[in-house]
Amino acid sequence: MPADPRQRRAARHAQPAAEAAVSAQRKKPITVERITDAALEVVATEGYDALTIRRVAAALGTGPSSLYAHIVNKDDIDDLLIGRLYAEVILPKPNSDAWREQLLGVYTQIRDLYLKYPGVSRAALAMVPTNLETLRVGEGILAILLAGDIEPRAAGWARDAMSLYVSAYALEKSLVQQRRKHQDQDWVLGHEELLDRFTALPAEKFPLTRRHASELISGSGHERFEFTLRLLMNDLQPAAG
Repeated sequence: MPADPRQRRAARHAQPAAEAAVSAQRKKPITVERITDAALEVVATEGYDALTIRRVAAALGTGPSSLYAHIVNKDDIDDLLIGRLYAEVILPKPNSDAWREQLLGVYTQIRDLYLKYPGVSRAALAMVPTNLETLRVGEGILAILLAGDIEPRAAGWARDAMSLYVSAYALEKSLVQQRRKHQDQDWVLGHEELLDRFTALPAEKFPLTRRHASELISGSGHERFEFTLRLLMNDLQPAAG
């Protein structure tokens, strides 16, 4: 407490105002938008593993029961998170002459949004989308595939496969990033270390790994990302007739 009486008086006068500000903040109505904002902030600052209904409620200065007036469970928050991210995805007008490039562009947007929020792509796994923004992007991807004259069932399966790969890619990136923060995780190797280990393997047991070590570990993550999506897309054949 300040020793000077005038400072103490000023502190007393300031205290009710500060308390009123906190009270006003807490009295803000809980909405789905605020829940989504708070959930994204938790993921951005602490990672997806920290995301719980209790943690989101704490970020909003309330209790978990207040959230249940707007959501059913944690899966609801996952659906909201992916919907919020997908709202930023810009969909092109489907072009039959450029459908592969268009798909790559859309999935690159999704990848980059996932990477902004460590681990958030887990929310997209094993989830049946109900958010209209998520469905909008799914519809747009399907439209691009159909514009390429891909048979509807193949288009649907390809969309699922590519979406799964993008989620897994972003999740792996976030896991590696997280593990590198811990000094005891020395098995997360850099490029040169991995090359040294591969070339030091016994030649009689690992002749191919030793011989092609540089090729096996070549390329950046994003280069491999594009390679894999193109590999999936290039196997899609236009419908016969």
